[in-house]
Amino acid sequence: MDIILLGPPGAGKGTQAQRLVEHHGMRQLSTGDMLRAAVKAGTPVGIKAKAIMDAGELVSDEIVSELIDAELTAMGKETGAIFDGYPRTEGQAEMLDGLLAKHGRSLDHVIELEVNEDALVERITGRFSCANCGAGYHDTFKQPKVEGVCDECGSTEFKRRPDDTEETVRHRMQVYRSETAPILPGYEKRGIVTRVDGMGAIDEVTGAIDAILA
Repeated sequence: MDIILLGPPGAGKGTQAQRLVEHHGMRQLSTGDMLRAAVKAGTPVGIKAKAIMDAGELVSDEIVSELIDAELTAMGKETGAIFDGYPRTEGQAEMLDGLLAKHGRSLDHVIELEVNEDALVERITGRFSCANCGAGYHDTFKQPKVEGVCDECGSTEFKRRPDDTEETVRHRMQVYRSETAPILPGYEKRGIVTRVDGMGAIDEVTGAIDAILA
């Protein structure tokens, strides 16, 4: 089974993809992770991508396509794929269809995690983590049991991601609406789109996705 997980940054795609990996034995194909791995491994496509990134330019759809092609070849047909954060544009959606067809595969589901923008801003801007062990916390939803002390390792040093600001989150939402959301109508015509409330508890979202895949 091959699926796409869609939703703006912070909607919880990564968390749900990891649960699908654990519960269903699927493979999460995050283009960012694949790109970093290819560059680190020094593969032919990784070397090509590194030169482009070192020049301060964006990696082309063709290079991303090469990465996905290689991954699909390596994993075999018996393993389902989760496309996390890809495709982002209509051009990439067409490219993905071609790649899947080449490997004798096709999309079974496109699952969009829907979010409330104001609630998402609160969710993202309030998060922070232990600078030592990485344990995650939140200003509103999950404070350390002892103020200023990490529950996991006892460290008193915490950090926030510099891009977890309201301005950045709202800009990401706008980019998602303008660039990625337009790919949905094409999938809707095929009858493979299902929307899930991404603002629910993590277990509730997982349950909703499991029900779609059942």
